[in-house]
Amino acid sequence: MWLRRALFSWLLPAALVLPLWLVVGWAVSGASGWVFLWVLFIAVPAVLVGQLVATLLVRARGTVRHSRALSWWDVLVFAVWHALIIATGFYPAGAFWPLLFAATAAFLGVFWVSLWQLFREARPVSLFRMPMDSTFLDGARTHREAQQAGVFVVEEAPRRDR
Repeated sequence: MWLRRALFSWLLPAALVLPLWLVVGWAVSGASGWVFLWVLFIAVPAVLVGQLVATLLVRARGTVRHSRALSWWDVLVFAVWHALIIATGFYPAGAFWPLLFAATAAFLGVFWVSLWQLFREARPVSLFRMPMDSTFLDGARTHREAQQAGVFVVEEAPRRDR
């Protein structure tokens, strides 16, 4: 449970920390100026907006708001996505493009898992699951019938003025 709560707390700061890591990683790795333009105009906005959208989708679920913890599906997909973003931020010479495509695919996984869980929890509940007979609908039930059926009838007593 501590891991799920820790990742819940990490989601909003991650929207700032991960894009910042991409910029810092570029400076540390000594990548080219063209890579910096890619980081500045494509990667940073994409990670920032993607993380905010995913965070809002996760926090929109009632179970997450109530428990202040992610589901295990969330832990899995966010951990993979964030690990791939961090690995991409090292800008490895031979593995940069595969890491970038894997991080993009991982974001799509985060997005769809979050949507799936949100729709699963927001599924409408049917109000007509209980079979109803005509005595419920026509209101002709007497006190004795209502008590036998387990229904309590509360009548308002006339008010006495003092």
